[in-house]
Amino acid sequence: MSDRQFSLIGRTMYIPRMSFGGAKLAAAAFQSIGVDARPSPPSDANTLVLASRYLNGDECLPERITLGNFLKVIEDASFDPGRSAFLLPTSGGPCRFGQYQGILRKVLRQKGYDEAIVVSPTSNNGYEGIGDSARELIRTFWHAVIASDLLRKMHLQFRPYLFEREQANEIFHRGLEELSTILATPKQSAKDRLLRLRQALVAARDRYLRLPAKFTFDKPLIGVVGEIYCRLDEASNEYLVNKLEEFGAEVWISDIAEWAWYTNDEQRWRLIRAGKRFSLEMLAAQIKFAIQHHDEKFLSRPLRADFKGYEEPQHIKEILNYSRPYLPQQGALGEMVLNVGKAIYLYHKGADGIIDISPFTCMNGIVCETVYPRVSADYDNFPIRIFYFDGTKIDLDREVGIFLELAKNYRSHKRARRTYPYYFNRPGRNHHR
Repeated sequence: MSDRQFSLIGRTMYIPRMSFGGAKLAAAAFQSIGVDARPSPPSDANTLVLASRYLNGDECLPERITLGNFLKVIEDASFDPGRSAFLLPTSGGPCRFGQYQGILRKVLRQKGYDEAIVVSPTSNNGYEGIGDSARELIRTFWHAVIASDLLRKMHLQFRPYLFEREQANEIFHRGLEELSTILATPKQSAKDRLLRLRQALVAARDRYLRLPAKFTFDKPLIGVVGEIYCRLDEASNEYLVNKLEEFGAEVWISDIAEWAWYTNDEQRWRLIRAGKRFSLEMLAAQIKFAIQHHDEKFLSRPLRADFKGYEEPQHIKEILNYSRPYLPQQGALGEMVLNVGKAIYLYHKGADGIIDISPFTCMNGIVCETVYPRVSADYDNFPIRIFYFDGTKIDLDREVGIFLELAKNYRSHKRARRTYPYYFNRPGRNHHR
């Protein structure tokens, strides 16, 4: 039976943990229109075991983790396919991500669970059964992406300097709960939702600032780019961000919104190539882009001073222009373009090195790995290193230690200097024990 014969209302929909925070807030967006959505179960030792029963070994790590965690739901004794759904977007380009939803559908058919549905937002059945709520959901979903990115960004800025990491984590999860409650509220205007989200983000910022901390200027800043799922799902990358912080670094990780801005730009180019530069389709796209920019700026404006020195690009063209000499947008696609461009952007922001987190055999990672040596040579021998992950344990202590030594050596003679926010110098801000 076709997915379009089903409604999401009355079903429980599971969302992949492309960062727990992102999945939690995405689920809240769906809850606002009456859909019982929740993050998929967390990864554990059984995740890859379950996935291996249905895969041939050529699949990338994010596919194995996504399927394995969905199988925890599917193989539970209480699973009801007629009341279940799975969110699994699709995409084009060289990434195998576009095949995920096909594999999941095949597994469901093999197990006789045809009544379960797979929701693929970029396909025709993306919002089937939601009807008039589709437009409302899309904007709420965008608010979830921005709020998740902003909370994660401030969390990674503050946590390395706080005396108690666990207190920082408590603030982060409290912030997620507050943002989730706001996003899940039905029938509120976009204006009211944005105002409440902004207030919750400011409240989280204030809680971080009240914690005992020592802000010093000696921590190397490491930018993290790479495959979007693997870099944001801590279980996929063996908690590499935590390891970097444990070794004395601060991390700036590429966010989810970056991918949305890239796909918007690709949409614009597709319309131009189709001869629709001046068309109703282009007008609708430009209106959508303008609303997204407005909402992002509204949420981030009160945090501007806190993010001084950590500003994201004003426009995706900044990243694409940096990437153009190495991987031009018109000749390459997807994350490989973003990763190279963002690495150079972070160089200019004063980062001390770049780590690319990619699944083993990832096409985007492989292409980037061939380009990074040239990028490094062109930018003062800026340290850039790919970490590949395939679900097997690696000696992160040794590899992280070596990379941070390179970053510290580069830091001693780099030309691009960092800008620090106000709280690094504010009298009385640095608390000592």
